[in-house]
Amino acid sequence: MLIPGLWLNGSSWDPVARRLEQAGHTVQALTLPGLESRTADRGGIRLADHVAAVVAALDAAAEPSLVVGHSASATLACCAADARPEKVSRLVYVGGFPGEDGTAFMQGLPAEGDDVPFPGWAAFEGPDSADIDEPTKARLLEELVPSPAGVLSDRVRLTDERRHAIPVTAVCPEYSPDDLREWMAAGDLPELSRARDVEMVDIDSGHWPQITAPDRLSELILAAAQR
Repeated sequence: MLIPGLWLNGSSWDPVARRLEQAGHTVQALTLPGLESRTADRGGIRLADHVAAVVAALDAAAEPSLVVGHSASATLACCAADARPEKVSRLVYVGGFPGEDGTAFMQGLPAEGDDVPFPGWAAFEGPDSADIDEPTKARLLEELVPSPAGVLSDRVRLTDERRHAIPVTAVCPEYSPDDLREWMAAGDLPELSRARDVEMVDIDSGHWPQITAPDRLSELILAAAQR
């Protein structure tokens, strides 16, 4: 189960989904409420609606799922695992970390009414976007969809400690596994630190490896699925 990060819908996973399906896996790449198109109505959509969409997909699956959350959706994957720990076999966080109970889903991004639009590539200069060429940036600017403001402002709610027993693979793109270990040791990632089994794997990419390094990301997801 592949959950896109902010401003993305399920189609952003297409290159990865094809590779996973070719390897024999059943794949579901989710398009979350309000992310269907630029003209979708995002009014009234809250974090609970996004969590419910993931939980519904988990409930519909025939067996426990490996759940992949990209960027901010690491928190969404964690919330779904909290709601249905028995339905999640492993969590894979790509370029993101789960937020802590009681914290805002995402802060610091300006809203325009019900929308939080993509802030532009200047906000991601450096390692985040160094591997995205200019034509791809231009194409993505035409495809990215505003995220619902209500989702980003809502507070994360986590209540079931059984989620800590779910093994985690943390894929490190624009930072290294050593960076991640330092942040955890410093107490900066308390929710991730509570997981009993955290594997860290490196990928040579920027913040969007599903777009710039789909082959390698697929290999890492397949390896996590095997474990």
